[in-house]
Amino acid sequence: MAEMLLPTTDIAVPDEGVPIGDASRLTGVGIDALRYYERAGLLLDAASRNGGGQRRYRTNDLAWITGLVMLRETGMSIADIRVIADVSRRPGTEAERLRLFEEHRVRVVEQLERTLRHLAAIDTKIAAYRKAVAEGDTTA
Repeated sequence: MAEMLLPTTDIAVPDEGVPIGDASRLTGVGIDALRYYERAGLLLDAASRNGGGQRRYRTNDLAWITGLVMLRETGMSIADIRVIADVSRRPGTEAERLRLFEEHRVRVVEQLERTLRHLAAIDTKIAAYRKAVAEGDTTA
């Protein structure tokens, strides 16, 4: 079984899985995006289908999708996510997966540090404007 990006999930999913609408609701990912993720090869496996051909998402699928959201929200590109999905489909690639996540962590920390510097600059502006407003300074 493929490794999940998130260690646990609080989503109670029946063995047969949930339809795409429920998967969308549970993960916060739109239905069109879920279909795109599958077409783009971002899921570990294509969603299983029921007798009527409708997609069914199991717990591991939902955990993986939730992990994709986390990676996107931390700035990982679709191309890099595709690489992680491709590597994760192959057994014995833990060292490569580790390297990919460590590289991404470095980028996330760099972005966080940049964001914190920007936040400090914004706080400086806010403090200057608060002082100007309190003193009635209209030239600030």
